[in-house]
Amino acid sequence: MNEGLSCSLPVLAEAVSPPPAPGRVPVECGDLPFVIRRDGVWLYRGTSINRKELVCLFAGVLRRDSDGVYWLRTPAERGRIVVEDAAFIAVELDWTGEGESQVLSFRTNIDQIVTAGPDRPIRVAYEPGGEEPTPYITVRAGEGEHPIEARINRATYYELVALAVPGNVDGQDVLGVWSRGVFFPLGDLPVDDDLDDEWEDG
Repeated sequence: MNEGLSCSLPVLAEAVSPPPAPGRVPVECGDLPFVIRRDGVWLYRGTSINRKELVCLFAGVLRRDSDGVYWLRTPAERGRIVVEDAAFIAVELDWTGEGESQVLSFRTNIDQIVTAGPDRPIRVAYEPGGEEPTPYITVRAGEGEHPIEARINRATYYELVALAVPGNVDGQDVLGVWSRGVFFPLGDLPVDDDLDDEWEDG
């Protein structure tokens, strides 16, 4: 594996720079030794990056291409990284209003505020053959149909479910939440203590 040792990108010299201008092709660094674990921890060469400021800088140059592959990219260089699930974790929920006027805002593990709406949808995924819900919210668009998302952690999801109201999507009765005039279905989900036994810690 090419760990990009000849590239300057791991030291993030240009971390706060914008993406390359159209027509400029950044140098390929191959596979960089970064992993974003399912719990949101960033690893470099197997060691966690504990400085939030540094994680925020790396997050600022994180991109996702049309194939769903994650990259760290500066104007000069780019390299692939591994993301086990979502790039971020939504750890806190704030809301104002009610009904169709409700606005839901999430704080991520890097303290970014993301407000659900037409451009930042909430979705709930299920493992094949399983019934356990895994909710996500779009943080920003990718270069194709695959966005960069935050997985909504368990405690925050409980708060979200508490705000759920009945709705109908494609002729099916569901529970869901409103934000910025958009109804996001959460599914026909239990909201009692049995959910504790089914949910995997986030």
